[in-house]
Amino acid sequence: MSTYVIIIAAALIIILSFIFNIISNKTNIPSVLMLIVLGVIIQLTIWSPNSEGGDSRLMMGLEILGNVGLIFIVLEAALDLKLRREKIGMIFKSFVVAFLALILSSFAIAGLFMFLWYDNSTINNVNWVTCLMYSVPLSIMSSAIIIPSVAKLIKQKKEFMIYESTFSDILGIMFFYFLKDNRYVETAEQVVKGVSLNIGATVLIAILVSYLLVILFQKLQMQAKYFLMFSVLVLLYALGKMFHLSSLVIILFFGLILNNSKIFFLGPLKKFSVGEKLKASLHELHVITLETAFVLRTFFFVVFGITISISSLFDWHYGLMSLVIVCFLFIIRFVLLRIFSGKQITPQLWIAPRGLITVLLFFSIPNGWVDINGDLLEQYDFKYDCTIPFFDQGILLHTIILTSLIMTIALILNRGDKVKDVLLDSIKLKKNEHLIADKIEEALSIDQESKRDSDELKKSE
Repeated sequence: MSTYVIIIAAALIIILSFIFNIISNKTNIPSVLMLIVLGVIIQLTIWSPNSEGGDSRLMMGLEILGNVGLIFIVLEAALDLKLRREKIGMIFKSFVVAFLALILSSFAIAGLFMFLWYDNSTINNVNWVTCLMYSVPLSIMSSAIIIPSVAKLIKQKKEFMIYESTFSDILGIMFFYFLKDNRYVETAEQVVKGVSLNIGATVLIAILVSYLLVILFQKLQMQAKYFLMFSVLVLLYALGKMFHLSSLVIILFFGLILNNSKIFFLGPLKKFSVGEKLKASLHELHVITLETAFVLRTFFFVVFGITISISSLFDWHYGLMSLVIVCFLFIIRFVLLRIFSGKQITPQLWIAPRGLITVLLFFSIPNGWVDINGDLLEQYDFKYDCTIPFFDQGILLHTIILTSLIMTIALILNRGDKVKDVLLDSIKLKKNEHLIADKIEEALSIDQESKRDSDELKKSE
């Protein structure tokens, strides 16, 4: 495949992703589903990853896209968190709901996996730690899907969903990497000691580094400072992972301190804050972060669609298991929302889609070929393996599709429309887009013809 073909394909994918976002805004159908379908179509019609070693290259690309995307998603989420005194009650409630939903859902789904797959034989590699590592990704809500989807809800419900989904992302990612980094610990004492040291060191480093980065960001006057900051954050994330620190906490603290500088720069630190001068730069940073996260999400889900096993899409066993998982998620969510939000829990009850982080964390589960230090082993070693042989990525896909469709239907009904009419409107929208494209092409051809006629007239004169 030539370089120019790859460039054209990448440009077309981004253009299509933008069109999918327009359709999503009109219909509430998540663009994530359309991107996955696009990846599946590419796999079926243009290029299969199983040929010419493409599978391993794609998986490596998926891992890189996912990790960098994770940094931008957490940063984007942190830049959305505006800490205000009058919102403390709502922020606390959303945090508690996100935290309890994550923990209860993770253990409920892990219990289901233990019930289905537990075997005394160690060859099946099924235990509580591995089951939790598989259940945590399925328990995390996708703020990347939720935040643009709730724009038309009333202010109180919209803000609650933004805070809850953001906390779900951040807490879920930290919980997953806590399990991953402590999977070899044998005693509770070692766990407590290791976690205390890890969290203590991470938080201390995160606070110091974040303050330094925010001060540096305020002082920099050059136009290219944004990607300089991104590079520093990516560098810190990678270095932190090499030393088994919760690197995402650094990204989280940086975004929170930057977005809430008036709260964090008090007393003797106030002289380091530039206050109002930071607003323009902060807005630009947020926009660039948003756009970069959009591009990374686009390619991640298209590549994920290309790597999907088509047969798993049509396996009713995976569909049934995903249905049970989704029932667990919504039952737990219903109970928590009734306790903390009262009776007015619709449509937010049904807004709990799974997305990028679910897929990314699934692909981060150690598979036996990578040791504790991240170096490739010469051969497969069972003790480093945390994979469950019975788990198929079709379970992930069905769960993403089910939760996204439930959210779509709930939002359409909430605004008083009929699902059938909205879907028909989306088909009309696609047709109109084709008509507009045809009109533009026709106008360009007429303009070119008139220009040629004018040139010929000038020559004849």
